[in-house]
Amino acid sequence: MSYITKPKVSHPKMPRNKLGLTARDYEGAVSTLCAGCGHDSITAAIVQAVFELGVEPHMLAKMSGIGCSSKTPAYFVSQSHGFNSVHGRMASVTTGANAANRDLTYIGVSGDGDSLSIGMGQFAHVIRRNLNMCYLIENNGVYGLTKGQYSASADIGSVAKKAAPNRQMPIDPVSTAIGLGATYIARSFSGDKEQLVPLIKGALMHKGFALLDVISPCVTFNDNVGSTKSYAHTREHFHHVIGADFVAPSEEIVASYNEGEAMPVKLHDGSQIVLRKLNQQYDPTSRAAAFSFLRDSINQGEIITGLLYIDQGQGDMHLDAGTVATPLSHLPYDRLRPGPDALASLMNRYR
Repeated sequence: MSYITKPKVSHPKMPRNKLGLTARDYEGAVSTLCAGCGHDSITAAIVQAVFELGVEPHMLAKMSGIGCSSKTPAYFVSQSHGFNSVHGRMASVTTGANAANRDLTYIGVSGDGDSLSIGMGQFAHVIRRNLNMCYLIENNGVYGLTKGQYSASADIGSVAKKAAPNRQMPIDPVSTAIGLGATYIARSFSGDKEQLVPLIKGALMHKGFALLDVISPCVTFNDNVGSTKSYAHTREHFHHVIGADFVAPSEEIVASYNEGEAMPVKLHDGSQIVLRKLNQQYDPTSRAAAFSFLRDSINQGEIITGLLYIDQGQGDMHLDAGTVATPLSHLPYDRLRPGPDALASLMNRYR
């Protein structure tokens, strides 16, 4: 597949971040996805999020598997690292990369088919390991790359083009992640950039595994009457549980909240997510309450968006394993390999 490179011409007065870079510096190749695809809106949100955070492009690693969603990393931050793995194996490849170099910022872009079908085991274990990464699911309910078959996230009764209504129970990645112990869980809609950008920023800055499930309609195979992953259905049924904003620690905190109470959540790096509670009874720090609320909302046909759960008391895979602070990829070979005495001691155990 060939990609068309975007022209590098930009307006001289474009805003610049703390690194002196413009948003254009965080773009990638021209998208080859269908016009109107929700995935492209997610790409735009990622570009804005990493630009505003001032992420150094060479310190970002973009990971993906197979599917329309897994094309997305080609479309942002062209000067970063990237790896397009095989179907459903993005989580394992990211685990290996993170084990070798913990200093990089990892964002994995996957799809509902890539994560909830062939990659379901990978998805479960990357949560169990609490890998320090942002895991973003572009959720459209179909296999768009192979002509629109239902995926594991398609709701019962959902109707795709030229198909009978789906009869199988869907897998909800958000509820699954809560049960498996993820420490940052959010859901959004590709058409709601105002909500999506701060959620991505919060996920990237969170220490540990962060899941962001984004409803992203497939305009070719699943954006029709009867589809529960269409633009019309999502806009009619989605419900903001809380409004979220992200405030970087180096900036002056200026905010105005018209509804509910503001609840700051301090992240491990000192940055802060400021939550505005629309429902004052909802507590995003309670795993049990979040799971119960999600199940009740699903039964009512609502699509809950916003920051649904966060746990700041956990570390990540490296903290649990007690690895050295220096990334393994930076250590000299003589420090990585065991010496002759260590090898002899190991072999003596088998004699």
